[in-house]
Amino acid sequence: MSISDPSAALRELRPRFSGALVTPGDQGYDEARAVWNGTIDKRPALVARCATVDDVVSAIDVARRNGLAVAVRGGGHNVAGLATCEGGVVIDLSGMNDVRVDPARRLAFVQGGARWQDVDAATQAHGLAAPAGLVSETGVGGLTLGGGVGWLRRKYGLTCDNLIGAEVVTASGRRVTVSEHENADLLWALRGGGGNFGVVTTFIFRLHPVGPEVAYSLVFYDGGHIAQGLRALRDYSAIAPDEVSPLAFTGVVPAMEGVPPELAGRPTLAAGAVYAGPPDAGDDVLRPMRELTEPLVDMSGRMPYVELQRFLDEDYPNGRRYYWKSAVVDELSDAVVDVIVASAARQPSPLSTIDVWVMGGATAREPVGGAAYAGRDAGFMVNPEADWDDPADDAANLAWAREFIGAMQPFTVGTYLNFPGMLEEGEEQLRSGFGAHYERLVAVKDKWDPANVFHLNHNVVPSARGHAA
Repeated sequence: MSISDPSAALRELRPRFSGALVTPGDQGYDEARAVWNGTIDKRPALVARCATVDDVVSAIDVARRNGLAVAVRGGGHNVAGLATCEGGVVIDLSGMNDVRVDPARRLAFVQGGARWQDVDAATQAHGLAAPAGLVSETGVGGLTLGGGVGWLRRKYGLTCDNLIGAEVVTASGRRVTVSEHENADLLWALRGGGGNFGVVTTFIFRLHPVGPEVAYSLVFYDGGHIAQGLRALRDYSAIAPDEVSPLAFTGVVPAMEGVPPELAGRPTLAAGAVYAGPPDAGDDVLRPMRELTEPLVDMSGRMPYVELQRFLDEDYPNGRRYYWKSAVVDELSDAVVDVIVASAARQPSPLSTIDVWVMGGATAREPVGGAAYAGRDAGFMVNPEADWDDPADDAANLAWAREFIGAMQPFTVGTYLNFPGMLEEGEEQLRSGFGAHYERLVAVKDKWDPANVFHLNHNVVPSARGHAA
């Protein structure tokens, strides 16, 4: 529950807090409460911009004892708007964004408010990388705790698979260290179990040799050949090495440098991949991605890995309206391809896409100690991205994504919890996302957050049998 007047909590927190406290009426409040997804418009009672771990401890303590709901903000990039709340406290970690790299041990120590652009800049100075997403402005915390799929997934696994340790502030205000040897149950849960178990103030990632330059493919094909292109992608995925993590998406050809102006706006199937190995070897390996059907525009080549990670940033600006969903499927069958083709023809916004991720490789293998992330056996993930700018178009775009997921139900074996449009499906969505791991997650929740302080997430509800650790 939340309180209508946060003044008592604010008075209690202020002398204990070294960061900035922003409340309604303060200058900068609207900026402080805004998140990436423009469909999310919530008014927290207090935004606590933490400067230290002690600030995090104090904010949790005061919020809990005053009955205020708690949201945790890292990058604020979650499509469901999990980084904010109505009438509660936002624990804003964005000022805690330090990244420290130990190149000898190939480890990165990343504060909870960092974004992937911070991590990439620090790790690429040593020719190393942690598997991340596709947009550099994404927060480290949300992506990691929900799984993390990106260009390196088949070679080096999900982002959460490369989490080997963490520092966490629990619901009881304890600062705990997490590793494979200390609080290992919590490490397991943080690897894909969402923000259910505490505030992660530091992530420790295993790094891998990547870059500084990588070979990549990016080709736009004619939108009339989506079915042909996806079937060719299916064939290639069966033989592609783990160094290649293919991604295809429907949409329209963007107006951008390198694209002939007369092609911009045409329906397309685009296909991309990065070679996670020596660039000289990548050109030939990626060639099938450039020949799925007859190309309209082939933009393949080489570029620094840090630039590649920023390549899509402009397509996902702050304040645009986003509604994404997902369907994990065993195979990219002809029937699934037919659903994609039909839905692509009906999309109401030219900004929208239907993304087809080839899984497998390292994503199918559990890390040492296991992970809460489920669905590793599936071969593909398909997710509609409804992206638009005008609020008047909300209904049409929401309906399009929902209708697509409805048509995919006969083939769907799971969901990816980083791509929910809103927190609207409840326990059914959670059980689909967490699969057989759900009951084990409840047991971890019972231990670390039995009062469900951290419930503004893909919430695993405690059984009320636990005692706070």
